[in-house]
Amino acid sequence: MFFSISFFIPIITSLIYKDGALSIFTITLSVVFGFGFLGWLFSRNSKDDMSHKDGFLVITLFWVVLSSAGSIPFILYGMTFIDSFFESMSGITTTGATVISNLNALPESLLLYRQLLQWMGGMGLIVLAIAVMPLLGIGGGQLYKTEIPGAMNDQKLTPRIKETAQALWLIYLLLTIVCAIFYFLAGMSVFDAIAHSLSTVSIGGFSTYDESIGHFNNGLIETICMFFMLLSALSFTLHYFAFYMKKPLKYFYDPELRFFISILAVVFMLSVLINYFSGGSKANMRELIFHSVSTVTTTGFTTGDTSQWSPSIGFLFLIGAFIGACSGSVGGGIKSWRVLILINYAYINLKKMIHPNAVISLKIGTKSVENDVAASVWGFFSIYVISFIVLLLGLVVTGLDFQSSFSAVGACLNNLGPGLGEVAQTYSSLSTAGKGILTFAMILGRLEIFTLLILFMPIFWQR
Repeated sequence: MFFSISFFIPIITSLIYKDGALSIFTITLSVVFGFGFLGWLFSRNSKDDMSHKDGFLVITLFWVVLSSAGSIPFILYGMTFIDSFFESMSGITTTGATVISNLNALPESLLLYRQLLQWMGGMGLIVLAIAVMPLLGIGGGQLYKTEIPGAMNDQKLTPRIKETAQALWLIYLLLTIVCAIFYFLAGMSVFDAIAHSLSTVSIGGFSTYDESIGHFNNGLIETICMFFMLLSALSFTLHYFAFYMKKPLKYFYDPELRFFISILAVVFMLSVLINYFSGGSKANMRELIFHSVSTVTTTGFTTGDTSQWSPSIGFLFLIGAFIGACSGSVGGGIKSWRVLILINYAYINLKKMIHPNAVISLKIGTKSVENDVAASVWGFFSIYVISFIVLLLGLVVTGLDFQSSFSAVGACLNNLGPGLGEVAQTYSSLSTAGKGILTFAMILGRLEIFTLLILFMPIFWQR
């Protein structure tokens, strides 16, 4: 029922622009609200507390159910079911992969709706990643668990999650409004400024133009875009500290943030070197720095035709997306904190091989990382690699070439969006099976694998 309220925005947009899509969103609003009302009607008297298992189920269904509901406008517009579900899932999970070409031909209300899907998905992710998922023992928030007041300190789901969620909503909304204002002042129209602020702050990557941010050919707009992509790729826990606990210095002392910026810098410098020494079409510095930020933050905005560059640059950017943004952000990827733990854990084991009797503790910054956390990270990485290989094999079997398959799985599993080769622009040429595989990859990556895979274990459903 709450999700159905969002359809008033494209309805109002359709009335303003008279784009002929009014009936699409009025029908969708009625259907979604009706199903939500029935759900509330049959469950309104339930007073049971949410269990640990319920938490996993609700988090998964958050994206599955809303993606299904979100696909209705695309179906009514004339798209096939699989294309509609793919586009909706890509929006809700803030992936940014699209099967739609010639975006200029779409009604304004449908264009804004795509952007709104990403914004709502990003906000839902932040609330779940910081206020809910750590309480279930998943997500990146465990490192901050002892420092955040309210819901983050509780070991069970309590009403105080509401307070944390409200604070995160306000931060997210404020970033979106400020981003839209800056876009407008830099030269975007009101419609484009609002639309692109929704997908920038959510690190979604959807645009109202096929050329993405490159359509504007404006250095100031690209700078603003990079600034807000970086802000949204940082942990919203840090924003929480800065805004509500008056501790802005947390930004400077956070080891994950420093590691994330270091990875970004390395990716950019390597792309400059590859671009300089490789043959063929050259990218300029402005394009390289923008694409470095866009891919490492897993946003997926573009400013030019990257297919003309050296293929090595594309794979380098894809590796950066595998590492991904910070924990507790709207970004995708393995997450910087996990990679940081993996590197430090490997380094400690190498030192122990040299000094077997040495007692060396694993620390990230000033925080000690317990062995079970490190083991959990290695477990996640193992499942991640296995999942990637299985998905890649499945996509290759559908007939897609290896380069396109590899980048498509990497882009969708890391919630990046654009890939290489056949999927550099859109995913429309893929088979129905291929789109289904990648839709599963999107939600698998968004839910950080364990949350979804645990539902396939028989023991989960035992009382």
